[in-house]
Amino acid sequence: MGGSATARTTLHLTRYTSMAFGKLLRRLLFGATESEEKEIDRSATIEYRGYRITPVLRRESGQFLTCALIEKDFPDGPRRHELIRADTHMSAEDAKSLAILKARRLIDEQGDRLFG
Repeated sequence: MGGSATARTTLHLTRYTSMAFGKLLRRLLFGATESEEKEIDRSATIEYRGYRITPVLRRESGQFLTCALIEKDFPDGPRRHELIRADTHMSAEDAKSLAILKARRLIDEQGDRLFG
């Protein structure tokens, strides 16, 4: 009558994934929308291998995204990379913890190429 349950579930997941990707792409290209709140708490900044990592609380649809600022001072001035991942969390503390973990991993993998 309407296809199998598996086909309907797959179609639903495909639509959901497409909508989530489109939302993320719009946010990256055009910035935060009115429904998003962004909070940067510089007191939460940590030092890691010469980089500064600041978790950023960004709310979307009642949850927190995994976001952080990665900064480093260079002779020609400071540089900054904004880390944004689609992972969502119910608690701010979980979002901060994962943001720091992902930022450390990115620094270990890419180093100064982050700013290139």
